[in-house]
Amino acid sequence: MRSPQPHPADPDVFTTLSATHADALPLPMPTSPASLAVAEALARTPSDPRTASEYAADVYTSTTTLRRAFQAETGMPFSEWRTRLRLNHALDLLDQGQAVQTVSTQVGFTSTNGFILAFRRHFGRTPGTYARRNTEKSGGQAPR
Repeated sequence: MRSPQPHPADPDVFTTLSATHADALPLPMPTSPASLAVAEALARTPSDPRTASEYAADVYTSTTTLRRAFQAETGMPFSEWRTRLRLNHALDLLDQGQAVQTVSTQVGFTSTNGFILAFRRHFGRTPGTYARRNTEKSGGQAPR
């Protein structure tokens, strides 16, 4: 992870974070150099299991400062921001026809059940139901 120096934004990261889906959750980007560096790292690798404390150390700040920055700059706690990022990424993978269990692992959930519960809490339906509905719309085959 790089130090928290001002830098031009990586356009690929912001493409990843932009709401390309009608279903995507709002995901405001943090603005301070340290929190932005963490957000970009997570956007590149949503499954990264590092904790907020580990990320804070990587950008030479305290865990408390990082958490406060995410809350102040995005309007949500770090953990919620990370969950939304992962779930938005999951939408893309489900649209590609990947299986729910595979998607769960690829976006960083430690259990498929936890992924399903988070997905239902945020989107009002299970990832399997989401995938089936999208497959029916596109005329493809639903993931298993």
